[in-house]
Amino acid sequence: MATNAVGGSHSAREKEKIPLTREGYEEKKKRLHFLITERRPQVADYIHEAKEAGDISESSAYEDAKNLQAMLEGEIQELQQLLDNAVILEAPDQVEGKRVVRLGSTVEVENDRGAERTYQLVSTVEASPTAGKLSDQSPVGRALLGHSEGDKVEVVTPGGTAIYTIRKIK
Repeated sequence: MATNAVGGSHSAREKEKIPLTREGYEEKKKRLHFLITERRPQVADYIHEAKEAGDISESSAYEDAKNLQAMLEGEIQELQQLLDNAVILEAPDQVEGKRVVRLGSTVEVENDRGAERTYQLVSTVEASPTAGKLSDQSPVGRALLGHSEGDKVEVVTPGGTAIYTIRKIK
């Protein structure tokens, strides 16, 4: 495979930084620890048991165990890379004298029907809408970025357009 070295490939060697909240970083770290210390030995035992059961060339249990091991190792590698490249988000209190929605901010909003919601703006690797963690790439997340308390923000979603008023930024 050829690579383009013209203009200095130094940027290709630089790792892309992945923004995570402190809580998100700790959750990913805990998951990695579980996979390495508990799940990996369980899968190794499963493989050993499948080998002990007889002819591995025709063993569906052995094949399942090897597939499980491959998926596990893939997730471990992905989490290690994520944590190695993570940058912990510290939402600034103020920008130019006022609070502004940034990655890591927790935002209380009210929609045009009076319903109130609280969202934390996070990167896509940490997003969990059911837990109130919105990706900065989602329609609502993108619309809120850079706005201040009191701003009315128009959000275009597949279901239509909504107006959100930013009540509080933490």
